[in-house]
Amino acid sequence: MSEESQEIEVKFYVKDLKKLEARLRELKARLIQELVHETNIRFDTAGQDLRRRQSALRLRQDEQVHFTYKGPSKNESGVLSRTEIEVTVDDFNRARQFLEALGFAKSFFYEKYRTTYELGASHIMLDETPLGSFIEIEGESAEGVRALSDRLSLNRDAAVGISYSALFERVRAAQKLEIGDMSFCAARTRSNSAE
Repeated sequence: MSEESQEIEVKFYVKDLKKLEARLRELKARLIQELVHETNIRFDTAGQDLRRRQSALRLRQDEQVHFTYKGPSKNESGVLSRTEIEVTVDDFNRARQFLEALGFAKSFFYEKYRTTYELGASHIMLDETPLGSFIEIEGESAEGVRALSDRLSLNRDAAVGISYSALFERVRAAQKLEIGDMSFCAARTRSNSAE
């Protein structure tokens, strides 16, 4: 993320994360976070005020706990740019209680496994989610993010220009799913009931 609290990123669905990870090593990318389980809760008001403003309030737990606010995003040729303000806190449950005391409620839960690399001024996140595997590239400029996408042989026309929550909503609607969370447990339950 740039110093101006601007998140500039692009996300792609990928079939083979191991192949991409091997390419990152060829490019001498530095592993900065080994595979970690991550849980995320997005919060909103009862009237979905944040969603209507195309903003998000998230509580994330990986090796640390983070509060994150994200503003509306702009799409520049497949690269998303938005204001992001993030602070680290020390207690996930207390942070959740804090948000609930302010009148926010859980609007969406999702989880993933994430490995993070650094190459130059960019971070490359390899995500394993209940919807499949994705790569996110975050950098200081749209040009830098696009250039790294090209170095990784990613098709910029295939960029996923929406958040995991919006992607999940599309999948849920298309498949008429009755699950509300993007969790590995819910995905397994759905797979087992389909058999």
